[in-house]
Amino acid sequence: MRRLFPVTDQTAPVTDQGVPGRDRTAPAADRTAPAADRTAPAGDRAVPVGDREWGLDELAEAYAYPVGEPTWLRANMVSTLDGAAQHDGRSQPISCDTDMRIFGTLRGLADAVVVGAETVRLEGYRPARAREAFAARRAAAGQTPAPAIAVVSASLDLDFSLPLFTSPLTPTLVVTGAAAPADRMDAARQAGAEVVIAGEGAAVAPERVAPALAERGLTRLLTEGGPRLLGQFVAAEALDELCLTVSPMLTAGDAQRIAGGPALVTPDRFVLTSLLEEAGFLFSRYRRS
Repeated sequence: MRRLFPVTDQTAPVTDQGVPGRDRTAPAADRTAPAADRTAPAGDRAVPVGDREWGLDELAEAYAYPVGEPTWLRANMVSTLDGAAQHDGRSQPISCDTDMRIFGTLRGLADAVVVGAETVRLEGYRPARAREAFAARRAAAGQTPAPAIAVVSASLDLDFSLPLFTSPLTPTLVVTGAAAPADRMDAARQAGAEVVIAGEGAAVAPERVAPALAERGLTRLLTEGGPRLLGQFVAAEALDELCLTVSPMLTAGDAQRIAGGPALVTPDRFVLTSLLEEAGFLFSRYRRS
């Protein structure tokens, strides 16, 4: 893997004889159809970086949440060159081992993973697991051993007998509106889930999700989709950061994009903050400008 941006080892000016200076590509010491099928991070093998290897600690430093923000909602998605977020309904065919490692790293840093109900239903979402590689870092940050899963749903049409609700390491959260069906909220609580209200009606107000979770001390947030939920966060201008893997593949067809729903009146501008590359895959980070 090599870091393409930011450039931390500047190239010396080229002389009149055309002799280049130092290689500007030298890495610094220091990255989504639903992404739920990327929930099993690859092993803890180190990632090659130039002529050496990056461990998980270095990946964690590269993807650390910004300091001093009251809440921070980042998304993690993968897309082909022609904009497909999945192939045959899954993101795994357009992913790679390094993408999976970054996926696992982002989970390892988050307080909570925010996911749409449809993704939970289609992908058979399971509780996040604790990873030894992140245990000391999470303990030092005052985090639970594993991130909580926060399921966004208006109808609460969910199977509360699933392990996601009955046996998570960290209690699962159900994010819904105040007017959601009372019997379904009761069923969620009886299964062991915590109900979080983020909207006055039955539907969830996307801009209220992060503040509602922050009231429970969950400020470092990660959303893995699906595209409908990500589109809602984008439309509400509630997304702070996008970690996007660009896969060097073409699929054609009519696969979903990473974000769905109505178009914004004016495109929302983000700024590139980091770009890594390996085997043609680009691992980018963009934040709100």
